[in-house]
Amino acid sequence: MFLDKFKLDGKIALITGGTRGIGLSIAQAFGEAGAKLVLTSRTNNNDGFDILKKSNYDASLFEADFHDKSIPQKTIDYTLEKHGRVDILVNNAGVAKHGKMEEYNDDLLDGIMDINVDAVFRMCRSVIPPMKKQGEGIILNIGSISGLVSNIPQPQVAYNASKAAVHMMTKSLASDYADQNIRVNAIAPGYVKTDMTHLPKENEHWYPTWDRQTPMNRMAEPHEIASAALFLCSPASSYVTGEVLVVDGGYTSR
Repeated sequence: MFLDKFKLDGKIALITGGTRGIGLSIAQAFGEAGAKLVLTSRTNNNDGFDILKKSNYDASLFEADFHDKSIPQKTIDYTLEKHGRVDILVNNAGVAKHGKMEEYNDDLLDGIMDINVDAVFRMCRSVIPPMKKQGEGIILNIGSISGLVSNIPQPQVAYNASKAAVHMMTKSLASDYADQNIRVNAIAPGYVKTDMTHLPKENEHWYPTWDRQTPMNRMAEPHEIASAALFLCSPASSYVTGEVLVVDGGYTSR
């Protein structure tokens, strides 16, 4: 009975940035749970998509650069044309660019906010109407512990602010659309072993601080975030909305 609550048989799951890192692990978890997948990617390296197809998951790929304001609506339209509905939207695509405030120019700022905030807003805006029409839906936003605490030693005011915005967007949408049977939650991961946390040699001295600040003394594996995503996007969490689930090895407890 309880294991059945984690199944996604026949559900249509749209995952942005779903061909690598956390997004790919979420896609693998959802595919194993029975969902049909639509993934977005802005790169030509789609090895992750090939992995999903080799696993015989029902998956399709939509090329999407979310710096383009029209892409969110086009992504939703593609999913509706292919499957007729969007049951689950995972806003996973994101970027991280460090830099001291006084040196952080407008191009860098726009690059962070375009992807981490504006594109998430537009994706949610585009998916809400079809979810309302079908009478249900689930939105999961990937935030960060950086939206909750000022983590060190890297200077990243803009990134932190962008993820804090995602958390508040999540809570506001959850409140506004709960009566439409649309649940909206977020995950705030700690440090995860992905391309985003693969540091250039000059910044590798950050790693010991990250580990020391984390009670479990290690970074997460992407599948550890995917397990939380499966919970929040399955019937197992049917009474959960407006939550920011922290998955950080205890980082924010210190």
